[in-house]
Amino acid sequence: MSAAVAWDVAPAPVRVPVRPARPCLVSVPTGAEVAALSATPLRLTRAARLALTLTVVIAAVALAIALFAGGASATVIDHSTTVQSGQTLSEIAVRELPQLSMAEAVVQLQVANDLTGSNVHAGQTLLIPKVG
Repeated sequence: MSAAVAWDVAPAPVRVPVRPARPCLVSVPTGAEVAALSATPLRLTRAARLALTLTVVIAAVALAIALFAGGASATVIDHSTTVQSGQTLSEIAVRELPQLSMAEAVVQLQVANDLTGSNVHAGQTLLIPKVG
């Protein structure tokens, strides 16, 4: 095998020089044509519509986070307790918040601890809200 075949030495393709573009005359509107030209509606490209949509979605998500994040932070925490084996949320609510009815106390504990149900586990730390 020769070196020319192994290295694939082939002549470079010939490039044709490109002539520079000649300036063209452009007709510029004057008088009443200018007013008619500026009255045409704005047309958004696909990229502009996408950018506008993403901006609105991001603003809506930021607003939703700002509105819903403030709910649990408004609760003032008095102290915390650890759930013992066999305890239920209603037992803890009656013991820790005796000034409220059992249903109201359970709801207060659920809100303070971001609980979606009444299930608690042994060893779980519950925040007890300040009432009154």
